[in-house]
Amino acid sequence: MIKNLMGDYETVEYDSKRCILLYDNVENEPYPVHWHDAVEMIMPMKNEYRVTVADEEYNLRENDILIVPPCELHSMPPMPGRRLIFQCDNSVLSQVAALEPIMRALNGPILLTPEYDKEIHVMAKKTMLDILTLYNSHAELADVKIYTELINLFMTIREFQIEQNKSSMDVDEGKIDEYSEKFGVVLKYIDNNYMYDISLDQLADVAGYSKYHFSRIFKQYNSMSYLQYINARRTKAAEHLLMDSEMPITEVAMRSGFKSLTTFNRIFKEIKHCTPTDFKKLYTLH
Repeated sequence: MIKNLMGDYETVEYDSKRCILLYDNVENEPYPVHWHDAVEMIMPMKNEYRVTVADEEYNLRENDILIVPPCELHSMPPMPGRRLIFQCDNSVLSQVAALEPIMRALNGPILLTPEYDKEIHVMAKKTMLDILTLYNSHAELADVKIYTELINLFMTIREFQIEQNKSSMDVDEGKIDEYSEKFGVVLKYIDNNYMYDISLDQLADVAGYSKYHFSRIFKQYNSMSYLQYINARRTKAAEHLLMDSEMPITEVAMRSGFKSLTTFNRIFKEIKHCTPTDFKKLYTLH
Protein backbone atom coordinates (compact mmCIF):
# COMPACT_ATOMS: atom_id res chain seq x y z
CA MET A 1 0.00 0.00 0.00
CA ILE A 2 1.22 3.52 -0.80
CA LYS A 3 1.55 5.22 2.58
CA ASN A 4 2.00 8.82 1.50
CA LEU A 5 0.18 9.81 -1.69
CA MET A 6 -0.75 13.43 -2.33
CA GLY A 7 -2.40 13.81 -5.69
CA ASP A 8 -0.26 11.55 -7.87
CA TYR A 9 2.97 12.12 -5.95
CA GLU A 10 4.27 9.44 -3.61
CA THR A 11 6.65 10.37 -0.83
CA VAL A 12 8.79 7.27 -0.43
CA GLU A 13 9.26 6.58 3.28
CA TYR A 14 12.73 5.12 3.66
CA ASP A 15 13.64 3.50 6.95
CA SER A 16 15.67 5.58 9.36
CA LYS A 17 19.25 6.14 8.09
CA ARG A 18 18.49 4.23 4.87
CA CYS A 19 17.88 5.42 1.32
CA ILE A 20 16.38 2.19 0.00
CA LEU A 21 13.06 0.44 0.51
CA LEU A 22 11.89 -3.09 -0.27
CA TYR A 23 8.35 -4.45 -0.22
CA ASP A 24 7.98 -8.22 -0.17
CA ASN A 25 4.43 -7.74 -1.34
CA VAL A 26 1.62 -10.31 -1.14
CA GLU A 27 -1.32 -7.91 -0.91
CA ASN A 28 -4.04 -8.12 -3.53
CA GLU A 29 -4.57 -4.37 -3.75
CA PRO A 30 -4.44 -1.65 -6.40
CA TYR A 31 -1.64 0.89 -6.74
CA PRO A 32 -3.27 3.98 -8.31
CA VAL A 33 -1.49 6.19 -10.81
CA HIS A 34 1.47 7.75 -9.01
CA TRP A 35 5.08 8.85 -9.44
CA HIS A 36 8.08 9.43 -7.20
CA ASP A 37 11.75 10.39 -7.27
CA ALA A 38 12.94 6.84 -6.67
CA VAL A 39 14.21 4.26 -9.13
CA GLU A 40 11.81 1.32 -8.86
CA MET A 41 12.34 -2.35 -9.71
CA ILE A 42 9.52 -4.91 -9.67
CA MET A 43 9.87 -8.69 -9.86
CA PRO A 44 6.94 -11.13 -9.49
CA MET A 45 7.88 -14.15 -7.37
CA LYS A 46 4.54 -15.92 -7.62
CA ASN A 47 1.97 -15.36 -10.37
CA GLU A 48 2.14 -12.75 -13.09
CA TYR A 49 1.90 -9.03 -12.50
CA ARG A 50 0.82 -6.09 -14.63
CA VAL A 51 2.27 -2.58 -14.53
CA THR A 52 1.26 0.43 -16.62
CA VAL A 53 3.92 3.09 -17.16
CA ALA A 54 3.00 6.26 -19.05
CA ASP A 55 0.01 4.55 -20.73
CA GLU A 56 2.06 1.52 -21.83
CA GLU A 57 1.17 -1.83 -20.26
CA TYR A 58 3.87 -4.28 -19.20
CA ASN A 59 2.95 -7.91 -18.44
CA LEU A 60 5.50 -9.45 -16.11
CA ARG A 61 5.85 -13.19 -15.78
CA GLU A 62 7.42 -14.76 -12.71
CA ASN A 63 11.05 -13.60 -12.37
CA ASP A 64 10.73 -10.90 -15.03
CA ILE A 65 12.05 -7.57 -13.80
CA LEU A 66 10.66 -4.15 -14.73
CA ILE A 67 12.80 -1.08 -14.06
CA VAL A 68 10.75 2.11 -13.75
CA PRO A 69 12.83 5.31 -13.97
CA PRO A 70 12.19 8.20 -11.55
CA CYS A 71 9.32 10.62 -12.20
CA GLU A 72 7.36 8.21 -14.43
CA LEU A 73 3.61 7.92 -13.87
CA HIS A 74 2.76 4.27 -13.25
CA SER A 75 0.07 2.08 -11.70
CA MET A 76 -0.64 -1.57 -10.84
CA PRO A 77 -4.06 -3.26 -10.62
CA PRO A 78 -4.99 -5.64 -7.76
CA MET A 79 -3.53 -9.05 -8.57
CA PRO A 80 -2.96 -12.08 -6.30
CA GLY A 81 0.57 -13.34 -5.84
CA ARG A 82 3.90 -12.27 -4.44
CA ARG A 83 6.28 -9.71 -5.88
CA LEU A 84 9.36 -7.79 -4.78
CA ILE A 85 9.03 -4.02 -5.17
CA PHE A 86 12.32 -2.23 -4.63
CA GLN A 87 12.85 1.54 -4.50
CA CYS A 88 16.05 3.52 -4.04
CA ASP A 89 16.84 7.21 -3.72
CA ASN A 90 17.71 8.38 -7.22
CA SER A 91 19.83 11.28 -5.97
CA VAL A 92 22.47 8.82 -4.76
CA LEU A 93 22.93 7.78 -8.40
CA SER A 94 22.00 10.83 -10.45
CA GLN A 95 24.13 13.38 -8.61
CA VAL A 96 27.39 11.54 -9.17
CA ALA A 97 28.90 12.83 -12.41
CA ALA A 98 30.89 9.65 -13.00
CA LEU A 99 27.64 7.64 -13.10
CA GLU A 100 25.98 9.81 -15.74
CA PRO A 101 26.88 7.44 -18.64
CA ILE A 102 25.41 4.51 -16.72
CA MET A 103 22.18 6.32 -15.86
CA ARG A 104 21.55 6.89 -19.58
CA ALA A 105 20.37 3.29 -19.53
CA LEU A 106 17.24 4.47 -17.72
CA ASN A 107 15.88 6.80 -20.39
CA GLY A 108 12.66 4.78 -20.25
CA PRO A 109 11.15 1.69 -18.60
CA ILE A 110 13.09 -1.54 -19.18
CA LEU A 111 11.49 -4.97 -19.02
CA LEU A 112 14.19 -7.58 -18.41
CA THR A 113 13.18 -11.01 -19.66
CA PRO A 114 15.05 -13.99 -21.14
CA GLU A 115 13.99 -12.64 -24.54
CA TYR A 116 15.63 -9.28 -23.78
CA ASP A 117 18.91 -11.02 -22.93
CA LYS A 118 19.36 -14.27 -21.01
CA GLU A 119 22.52 -13.26 -19.14
CA ILE A 120 21.18 -9.85 -18.12
CA HIS A 121 17.92 -11.44 -17.00
CA VAL A 122 19.78 -13.92 -14.80
CA MET A 123 21.91 -11.10 -13.41
CA ALA A 124 18.84 -8.95 -12.68
CA LYS A 125 17.04 -11.80 -10.93
CA LYS A 126 20.12 -12.49 -8.80
CA THR A 127 20.40 -8.77 -8.03
CA MET A 128 16.80 -8.66 -6.77
CA LEU A 129 17.29 -11.74 -4.60
CA ASP A 130 20.58 -10.38 -3.25
CA ILE A 131 18.82 -7.10 -2.45
CA LEU A 132 16.17 -9.04 -0.51
CA THR A 133 18.83 -10.82 1.55
CA LEU A 134 20.94 -7.72 2.13
CA TYR A 135 17.96 -5.52 2.96
CA ASN A 136 16.74 -7.91 5.64
CA SER A 137 20.23 -8.39 7.09
CA HIS A 138 20.49 -4.79 8.36
CA ALA A 139 24.25 -5.20 8.17
CA GLU A 140 26.40 -2.07 8.35
CA LEU A 141 27.43 -2.25 4.67
CA ALA A 142 24.17 -3.71 3.32
CA ASP A 143 22.99 -0.54 1.57
CA VAL A 144 26.43 0.08 0.07
CA LYS A 145 26.46 -3.44 -1.34
CA ILE A 146 22.95 -2.95 -2.74
CA TYR A 147 23.95 0.22 -4.57
CA THR A 148 27.08 -1.52 -5.84
CA GLU A 149 24.95 -4.31 -7.31
CA LEU A 150 22.59 -1.78 -8.87
CA ILE A 151 25.44 0.11 -10.50
CA ASN A 152 26.83 -3.14 -11.91
CA LEU A 153 23.41 -4.08 -13.29
CA PHE A 154 22.78 -0.66 -14.86
CA MET A 155 26.30 -0.65 -16.31
CA THR A 156 25.70 -4.06 -17.90
CA ILE A 157 22.39 -2.89 -19.35
CA ARG A 158 24.00 0.25 -20.76
CA GLU A 159 26.83 -1.77 -22.31
CA PHE A 160 24.22 -4.06 -23.87
CA GLN A 161 22.33 -1.07 -25.27
CA ILE A 162 25.50 0.33 -26.78
CA GLU A 163 26.40 -3.02 -28.32
CA GLN A 164 22.89 -3.30 -29.78
CA ASN A 165 23.29 0.11 -31.37
CA LYS A 166 26.70 -0.86 -32.72
CA SER A 167 25.41 -4.08 -34.24
CA SER A 168 22.81 -2.14 -36.20
CA MET A 169 25.57 -0.13 -37.90
CA ASP A 170 27.18 -1.73 -40.93
CA VAL A 171 30.76 -0.63 -40.23
CA ASP A 172 33.96 -2.30 -39.06
CA GLU A 173 35.14 -2.49 -35.45
CA GLY A 174 37.68 0.29 -35.92
CA LYS A 175 34.94 2.68 -36.99
CA ILE A 176 32.77 1.65 -34.04
CA ASP A 177 35.62 2.46 -31.65
CA GLU A 178 35.97 5.85 -33.32
CA TYR A 179 32.25 6.57 -32.91
CA SER A 180 32.34 5.47 -29.29
CA GLU A 181 35.16 7.89 -28.52
CA LYS A 182 33.70 10.78 -30.52
CA PHE A 183 30.16 10.49 -29.19
CA GLY A 184 31.40 10.10 -25.64
CA VAL A 185 32.93 13.57 -26.02
CA VAL A 186 29.76 14.92 -27.66
CA LEU A 187 27.44 13.62 -24.93
CA LYS A 188 29.68 15.13 -22.26
CA TYR A 189 29.63 18.42 -24.16
CA ILE A 190 25.81 18.36 -24.20
CA ASP A 191 25.65 17.47 -20.50
CA ASN A 192 27.85 20.48 -19.71
CA ASN A 193 26.15 22.95 -22.07
CA TYR A 194 22.47 21.97 -22.34
CA MET A 195 21.44 25.31 -20.74
CA TYR A 196 22.86 27.22 -23.73
CA ASP A 197 22.02 27.23 -27.42
CA ILE A 198 23.59 24.16 -29.02
CA SER A 199 23.62 24.02 -32.79
CA LEU A 200 24.16 21.10 -35.14
CA ASP A 201 27.26 22.87 -36.44
CA GLN A 202 28.72 23.06 -32.92
CA LEU A 203 28.17 19.38 -32.20
CA ALA A 204 29.49 18.31 -35.57
CA ASP A 205 32.60 20.42 -34.92
CA VAL A 206 33.09 18.78 -31.49
CA ALA A 207 32.89 15.36 -33.16
CA GLY A 208 35.01 16.39 -36.12
CA TYR A 209 32.41 15.37 -38.73
CA SER A 210 30.35 17.19 -41.29
CA LYS A 211 26.94 18.11 -39.90
CA TYR A 212 25.18 15.74 -42.31
CA HIS A 213 27.36 12.78 -41.37
CA PHE A 214 27.15 13.67 -37.67
CA SER A 215 23.36 13.91 -37.65
CA ARG A 216 22.92 10.52 -39.36
CA ILE A 217 25.54 8.62 -37.34
CA PHE A 218 24.50 10.13 -33.99
CA LYS A 219 20.97 8.79 -34.44
CA GLN A 220 22.20 5.35 -35.47
CA TYR A 221 24.64 5.09 -32.58
CA ASN A 222 22.42 6.53 -29.84
CA SER A 223 18.97 5.38 -31.02
CA MET A 224 17.74 8.97 -30.91
CA SER A 225 18.50 12.19 -32.75
CA TYR A 226 20.82 14.79 -31.27
CA LEU A 227 17.80 17.06 -30.74
CA GLN A 228 15.96 14.33 -28.85
CA TYR A 229 18.99 13.82 -26.63
CA ILE A 230 19.34 17.55 -25.93
CA ASN A 231 15.63 17.83 -25.11
CA ALA A 232 15.79 14.80 -22.81
CA ARG A 233 18.79 16.29 -21.00
CA ARG A 234 17.07 19.65 -20.62
CA THR A 235 13.91 17.96 -19.35
CA LYS A 236 15.91 16.06 -16.75
CA ALA A 237 17.41 19.33 -15.54
CA ALA A 238 13.95 20.91 -15.46
CA GLU A 239 12.62 18.12 -13.23
CA HIS A 240 15.11 19.01 -10.51
CA LEU A 241 14.43 22.75 -10.82
CA LEU A 242 10.66 22.23 -10.66
CA MET A 243 11.11 20.71 -7.22
CA ASP A 244 11.98 24.22 -6.00
CA SER A 245 8.56 25.58 -5.08
CA GLU A 246 9.82 29.19 -5.25
CA MET A 247 11.13 29.08 -8.81
CA PRO A 248 8.69 30.30 -11.51
CA ILE A 249 8.02 27.97 -14.45
CA THR A 250 9.44 30.49 -16.91
CA GLU A 251 12.73 30.63 -15.02
CA VAL A 252 12.88 26.83 -14.93
CA ALA A 253 12.45 26.79 -18.71
CA MET A 254 15.19 29.36 -19.28
CA ARG A 255 17.66 27.71 -16.87
CA SER A 256 17.07 24.35 -18.51
CA GLY A 257 17.92 25.68 -21.96
CA PHE A 258 14.42 26.08 -23.41
CA LYS A 259 14.02 29.40 -25.20
CA SER A 260 10.24 29.64 -24.97
CA LEU A 261 7.61 28.55 -22.49
CA THR A 262 5.55 27.03 -25.31
CA THR A 263 8.42 24.81 -26.41
CA PHE A 264 9.17 23.84 -22.81
CA ASN A 265 5.56 22.86 -22.12
CA ARG A 266 5.30 20.83 -25.33
CA ILE A 267 8.56 18.91 -24.96
CA PHE A 268 8.16 18.32 -21.22
CA LYS A 269 4.69 16.85 -21.76
CA GLU A 270 5.92 14.66 -24.63
CA ILE A 271 8.62 13.18 -22.41
CA LYS A 272 7.01 13.16 -18.94
CA HIS A 273 3.31 12.84 -19.94
CA CYS A 274 2.30 15.80 -17.78
CA THR A 275 2.85 19.55 -17.99
CA PRO A 276 5.62 21.30 -16.03
CA THR A 277 2.93 23.07 -14.00
CA ASP A 278 1.26 19.75 -13.09
CA PHE A 279 4.63 18.23 -12.22
CA LYS A 280 5.44 21.18 -9.95
CA LYS A 281 2.03 21.06 -8.26
CA LEU A 282 2.25 17.33 -7.66
CA TYR A 283 5.69 17.60 -6.14
CA THR A 284 4.93 20.57 -3.89
CA LEU A 285 1.84 18.84 -2.50
CA HIS A 286 3.94 16.49 -0.37
